[in-house]
Amino acid sequence: MIGLKSMSLLLLVVSVAFAQVEEGQEISHFEVTQYRTVDGKIAEIKKPSDWWKRRMEVLANMQKVMGEMPSRKDLEPVRYEVLSEESLAGGLVRRKLRYASDGESEINAFLFLPKASREKPCPAMLCLHQTIPIGKEEPAGLGGSKNLHYGLELAERGFVVLAPDYPSFGEYPYDFGKHSEWKSGSLKAVWDNMRSIDLLQQLTEVDASRIGCIGHSLGGHNTIFTAVFDERIKVAVSSCGFTRFHKYYGGNLKGWTSPRYMPAIAERYSSDPNVVPFDFPELIAALAPRGFFSNSPLHDDNFDCEGVRETIASANFIYELLGQRDNLKVVYPDSAHDFPPEVREQAYRFIAERLR
Repeated sequence: MIGLKSMSLLLLVVSVAFAQVEEGQEISHFEVTQYRTVDGKIAEIKKPSDWWKRRMEVLANMQKVMGEMPSRKDLEPVRYEVLSEESLAGGLVRRKLRYASDGESEINAFLFLPKASREKPCPAMLCLHQTIPIGKEEPAGLGGSKNLHYGLELAERGFVVLAPDYPSFGEYPYDFGKHSEWKSGSLKAVWDNMRSIDLLQQLTEVDASRIGCIGHSLGGHNTIFTAVFDERIKVAVSSCGFTRFHKYYGGNLKGWTSPRYMPAIAERYSSDPNVVPFDFPELIAALAPRGFFSNSPLHDDNFDCEGVRETIASANFIYELLGQRDNLKVVYPDSAHDFPPEVREQAYRFIAERLR
């Protein structure tokens, strides 16, 4: 588990790496077999310490696009209030919470407490929703598609579950233009998610060393972004959440450029996948050696399946380097942009094996 002091140190190192990355000689964002040496040269990755240098550069490049992650030094415990509580079948309790995030905004979320958590701390899952007006209600099982009620289903399987709203969805009104300290909606969401994990770690019902994250579509890549920044996430599940930028609508990155995502992709990098300084092969590799499971349907119109295959083939090099090949798993169901029941069951088993 990474504490606040360790996390602050990590972000300090990242900011130093951000300052030292040289322009000019480029490393392929598709391949993760090379790293930049201290003198700026490019060399082959042969051992884990080589990869950690490359990983720092990946984090620095993400912040070029998303904005710099604020310091987490001296953060206070998360202030929260319980707005309502309901008892559900099987001894499950559902609470509606409101808690502070960045000093200006507050997050609404559903917290599920399984019966077992009243006897001993349980593993916990942060459950992130797709692009849908009702936000957190869908993973909480209160609306939307039954195939995306993964928050409720995980709670029924014995996990403590926290399902928050993404900024501007559900009960989280948010005007991105009024908050200039956040250069992107993606980074704002990552910060919110990290504060959500802070909250989970405060709860006596949660085993703070066993926390994972799951999401579909918007929640799928939000899961990846958050897990890259926050190593407290021990297992990440992304459903229909990514493909290589070159394979996203044939390289048309307009969908990534709204205030909810990363406006700098258009403003600084001309929406050109050849110019954007990071890509998903690097991000999936950056999750290693932790568990990563992807549901990537064959007929997903948003996230091209071939781009997923290429991403996983690239990231596999790092998982093998770190001796954790079994912690990288992808399922390719014969479906559209969805999270079919049989694939969810595989994802839940994958989570349980790594958190229990």
